[in-house]
Amino acid sequence: MSSFQEGKDCLGWAARDASGVLSPYHFKRRPMQRINFEEIYPGQSVLMTLVKITYCGICYGDIVYTRNKHEDSKYPVVPGHEIAGIVQEVGSNVQRFKTGDPVGVGTYINSCRNCDECNEGLEVQCPNGMVPTINAVDVDGTITKGGYSSFIVVHERYCYKIPENYPLALAAPLLCSGITVYTPMIHYKMNQPGKSLGVIGLGGLGHMAVKFGKAFGLNVTVFSTSISKKEEALNVLGADKFVVSTDEEEMKILSRTLDFVIDSASGDHPFDPYMSLLKTNGLFVMVCYPKEVKLDPLSLFTGMRSITGSFTGGTKLTQEMLEFCAANKIYPEIEVIPIEYAYEAFERMLKGDVKYRFVIDIENSLK
Repeated sequence: MSSFQEGKDCLGWAARDASGVLSPYHFKRRPMQRINFEEIYPGQSVLMTLVKITYCGICYGDIVYTRNKHEDSKYPVVPGHEIAGIVQEVGSNVQRFKTGDPVGVGTYINSCRNCDECNEGLEVQCPNGMVPTINAVDVDGTITKGGYSSFIVVHERYCYKIPENYPLALAAPLLCSGITVYTPMIHYKMNQPGKSLGVIGLGGLGHMAVKFGKAFGLNVTVFSTSISKKEEALNVLGADKFVVSTDEEEMKILSRTLDFVIDSASGDHPFDPYMSLLKTNGLFVMVCYPKEVKLDPLSLFTGMRSITGSFTGGTKLTQEMLEFCAANKIYPEIEVIPIEYAYEAFERMLKGDVKYRFVIDIENSLK
């Protein structure tokens, strides 16, 4: 019973300053039972799960927080919010999981649990503040530390069942890059066979948008500034068309041909050329994070087009997505690496040198 009363020692890799350099770091995880947590959420600490981490995907957010890009990093920072592993302990009232179950943990590990959004399974939009998995202050005052570590303790609400037949290494990226594009596709009914989808950018998010689009029966066009991605887009990911976005003639031909556009491109880029590709009532969804969005109002007025944004997703859709991927054999393209290679993976990611997601083999390399 002692493990339910005091935090266990955990080994992770952390950044100590804005250089982002990672090195081994020993710390204590939250205990399975916490007095101050119990005061805030009566009866909830017995619903905690301890997850042994086997794999963790690398997201651009890991670079943001380890290198203090938002100037709010709380060092030491243990990154990682694409977590897959095995349940090792459960609280006495946990109903959804048992020891040995394969599970995932995504981009947040808490929310108020009492608002309309939380009650609808949209915890990521909690107006009272969802708590990110890394670099955040939880309700008990502890700083959240992510999946570049040996285990994590999470309330069962924020854990997801990974189907038994789905490889854990492949499940990890779904908890951020997968759900980030799946959420708007479901919310805005992009799952209508025969509709047309444009995907801007072919990275971790973009390649999942292509895979989901094809699974939904959409006609998918990939837009990229790099012709080198054409063969991969068409022959590996199964896109129907590839367009170099700087080719004005090709872009003009596609004017008013798309029902939806998902923009996953990194960095600042123009929006008006892509808005012109939408049909009347077409929808442009941003899952990217540019410094600013500049748009000619005529891009909206003409054709009554709409633009919106989305990031990750609630617990309900996340579980649904995992089951959808397993049922339809949808797998992200990954490169598995040891944890000591993580910093180099950051550098390669910044150069676009990954197809299409790095995943750290935590179980076999974190020693």
